[in-house]
Formats: sequence, structure tokens, C-alpha cells
Amino acid sequence: MPRHVAFLRGVSPTNARMPDVQRCFEAAGFTAVSTILASGNVAFDAPAADPSQIERRAEQALLAGLGRPFPVIVRTSSHLQRLLEGDPYAAHGIPPDAKRVVTFLRAPAEPRVPLPLARDLASVFVRIGGEVYSAYLPTARGPVFMVLIERAFGSDVTTRTWQTVQRCAAG
Repeated sequence: MPRHVAFLRGVSPTNARMPDVQRCFEAAGFTAVSTILASGNVAFDAPAADPSQIERRAEQALLAGLGRPFPVIVRTSSHLQRLLEGDPYAAHGIPPDAKRVVTFLRAPAEPRVPLPLARDLASVFVRIGGEVYSAYLPTARGPVFMVLIERAFGSDVTTRTWQTVQRCAAG
């Protein structure tokens, strides 16, 4: 049975406890469920299916179990492994001290404005399939890359650091 990872949008320790999220996924019939970090990452096994079907099933279970909706974007662990092996940062000359970020789209979509976008030491530099790659150097302005992501792709996305994606792929 394929291993999947669900990235939940808007989940934090203040609005959803990970043991409760895990129970919701188990109630939806997913197996070998484990949460990764406390920011809405769930690894689980599920029969091969269209990711949108798995997303809807997870969203319904979260709503039923937690009483509030959380958008879910699903990728297989094997997809995440290929993403990590492809390392687009190396090909785009991203400085080694830059924070690397991956934004997950529900489905591959062309940006509303041409890429790359840059502002205040942040860059949204490429979309490959259903993922968008950004990098930034920390400044007092915070993670301005999110403003650039929303400008290019809207808000029906969820974002994780490169390190979090590595942990999720191994989950």
C-alpha cells in the first residue's frame, strides 16, 4: 500500500492537537498514521487513488473529528523523495545560507504573474509540477515570500521548509 503525506493548511498547536489529527485520519480508514512535527503533517498508508479523493476523505474526517475545516494537500512519499533528489535550489544558484521553502499546490497551475518574483531578499523562482520553490534570507520584514506566493498562486496552497519536507518524505 503506498505511503502518503498530507499537508494540512492552517494547522498549529493552538488550533489542533496532533493526537486528535491522527485519530481523524485513522477514523477515515487510513493506516500506519503518524504525525510529523506539530504543524499539520501526517504520514499514512492508503490504497492508490486519485490524490483529490484522498484529500476530500481526510478533509471530511478532520471536519467530523475536530469540528472545523482544514484544507489538505496530499503527495506520495515517493513523489517527495523524487522532489528532494531533484534539488532545484542547486540549479538556480540559491545561496547556501538562504532558507529553502516548498509550496504545495492542489494541482499544477501556471502562475498569475511571471516567475521569478523577488522582493526584500526573497525569491519565488520556479514551479515544477504541483510545487513552487522559494528561498529567502531572513530580514526584519519576515517571510515576505508568502506575499509573493499568494500574488502568483493565490491562497489555496500550503508551504513547508525544505527540512520539513525531508522529514515528511522519511515519515
